[in-house]
Amino acid sequence: MTALGRSGVEVTPLGFGAAALGNLYTEVGDEQAYETVRAAWQRGIRYFDTAPHYGLGLSERRLGAALRDYDRTTYTVSTKVGRRLEPADGTGDDLANGFAVPAAHRRVWDFSADGIRRTLEASLDRLGLDRVDVVCLHDPDDHAEQAFREGYPALEKLRSEGVVGAIGAGMNQTGMLTRFVRDTDVDVVLCAGRYSLLDQSAGTELLPEARARGVSVVIGGAFNSGLLADPTPQSTYDYGRAPRELLDRALRLKAVAGRHGTTLRAAALAFCSAHPAVVSVLAGARSCAEVHDCAEQFATPVPAAFWQELRDTGLLPPEEPS
Repeated sequence: MTALGRSGVEVTPLGFGAAALGNLYTEVGDEQAYETVRAAWQRGIRYFDTAPHYGLGLSERRLGAALRDYDRTTYTVSTKVGRRLEPADGTGDDLANGFAVPAAHRRVWDFSADGIRRTLEASLDRLGLDRVDVVCLHDPDDHAEQAFREGYPALEKLRSEGVVGAIGAGMNQTGMLTRFVRDTDVDVVLCAGRYSLLDQSAGTELLPEARARGVSVVIGGAFNSGLLADPTPQSTYDYGRAPRELLDRALRLKAVAGRHGTTLRAAALAFCSAHPAVVSVLAGARSCAEVHDCAEQFATPVPAAFWQELRDTGLLPPEEPS
């Protein structure tokens, strides 16, 4: 377990990303969701990340129900604020946002101080917990002014009051996360999809800046939403169909991995965790089999010769750690 920044909140090197519990892309049954969390626990995972956005609250409800079996002092939960859920007429589904759930609620962007507290209170209710350990501003890309002026100070106050242990921001971009690292006192930033075998953009500024300032980095999207897990013409990248050029690159990476007796999945996870600024890698899973596979791949050493071939062939920049 490693502490997030200067907080006392600790996370395991491999964390559980709970978006799939909110029926990301396809439905997951309640029992399957429960057993998936239990499998993560069996594999030693003690850090669980969720958000109201994931399935309009379904992910939080399922995660909270599964974690009720365990001593609250033995695991870390993070959730996010910025999308407040309001009741809707319930007609139709939420597939336009990526989740196979009824449209019983609608998302309202709200990074105001009042919105932050209301959103967190609703999350605690869905989770069935009296506290969460980490709260992150979620995707404030188009709401920077309110996020920095109102949202971040609200999180800072919650931390000073002891309501939460650590605060941060979670995004799919590096520019604004770097600003959070430089201009605020966040404990952690969650960077999704921007530090992987296919995209090292976070390594330019964000990761070095975070390391220099003592801010922890959690990496999500190690498989770039699927392409690096199993590259096929149907694979997704950044939640959409993978472009042909990236599919070809992923297939080349997979071929190199095969030549060196390892797997693309193991290499993808190892790459993310190798940077000294990174304290945890979130693996999303929707079944026990996926959890066990991620845990096994994460624990599998990747040969040095594999990384050398990637550098020699231009598939990985020479300066990237591995």
